[in-house]
Amino acid sequence: MSTASSALASTFRQRCTFIIEMARRLHACGTSTPRLEGAVRVLSRRLGVHTEIWCNPTGIILSFSNPAKQDGAEITRVLRLSPGDINLKAMAMVDEIAEQVMAGRIDVAAGLQALNVLDERPSRGRMLATVVSFGLASGSVAALLRTSVADVVAAGLIGLLIGLVAIASSVRPRLAEAQEAIAALLATLLASAIAAFLVPLSLQTVTIAALIVLMPGLMLTTAVAELSSGNWASGTARFAGASVVLLKLTFGTVAAAQLVHAFGWDPVAASGQHLPAWAEWAGLLVGSGAFAVLFGAARRDVLLVMAGAWLGYGLTKVGGEVLNLSSEHFAGGVFFAGLGVAAISNAFGRIFKRPGALLRVSGIILLVPGSVGFRSLNFVMERDVALGLDTAVAVLGALIALVAGLLFGNLLVPPRRYL
Repeated sequence: MSTASSALASTFRQRCTFIIEMARRLHACGTSTPRLEGAVRVLSRRLGVHTEIWCNPTGIILSFSNPAKQDGAEITRVLRLSPGDINLKAMAMVDEIAEQVMAGRIDVAAGLQALNVLDERPSRGRMLATVVSFGLASGSVAALLRTSVADVVAAGLIGLLIGLVAIASSVRPRLAEAQEAIAALLATLLASAIAAFLVPLSLQTVTIAALIVLMPGLMLTTAVAELSSGNWASGTARFAGASVVLLKLTFGTVAAAQLVHAFGWDPVAASGQHLPAWAEWAGLLVGSGAFAVLFGAARRDVLLVMAGAWLGYGLTKVGGEVLNLSSEHFAGGVFFAGLGVAAISNAFGRIFKRPGALLRVSGIILLVPGSVGFRSLNFVMERDVALGLDTAVAVLGALIALVAGLLFGNLLVPPRRYL
């Protein structure tokens, strides 16, 4: 049976329901608005449905009509959704199911049943792996910054605690609302206690490394990309959401600093200890594996997602240190890496018929400027407004360079079906 006849064999309502479910699940996977809307339009065209879609980080409006009729919308759905988190396994499965339906290998009813499989709750093993990955990601970021062994161990241990808070927040809505503030407060308190009573630490570095998974750098990047593509409502909402996350992290850190002062603790700063050069690459290896787990990669895709992180980090080094593209006024290394990651991930998607996000998301995770934005707000809260504004300009410069690189990469190699 041909693709068109297979699609038309299903009722109009069934096809609309399938499109709705695919859009909802792509939203839950953290897909950006331009890519989600583009994917829905491609699927709708192949299924013989005219679809109007409006999407933002907290909802979707879908209106369906039969192209053969000219009497307006027949079905309209309004979905109120929570902001999605990156889940590469679910995204790849949704893409594969949509591909099978569009190719006529399965009908729409079977596609709906396959999508329902994604509703299963994460196992205890998966939650344990997530907690461990929080710790490994935090420790690896400290290693990438080449601080000291004590900093790496402290960041890793605090990261484990942040992971437990994140797991508890996933089932407790009230806790989820204050998750970032609580995590920042705990991270700063524990780092200060370790530096005061056990071993000297680079306090700010340890705190940022411990909180790295909660930093909204990827959200900020997506927001600016949406704004640049004309999705102003979605981009503005996502930018506001990222700013609120930064504010909550900053508040938790500042509140903890006040508690440390009230307790009379005197944290001792580390004095110039640095890890050897090989520790940076060991941190990259461990961190890429941890982020693969945190991004929900399927087992068969773990090495692929890790390779994306290596690719992004390596291109940054090449662009910044080998080609000397970086300067005081332009983050050339970040631009070069963004362009390379976008082009290579799109080429991968077109060649292997799989979502380019499997390479793209991990490829830019170490480039996003979330931690720099956090430092900027910290300086402002500490009344060092000049330094805070200077750091904010650095954040803006890095964001512009990264988003420009991604846009040029998409122009160089267009994405496959937007994913």
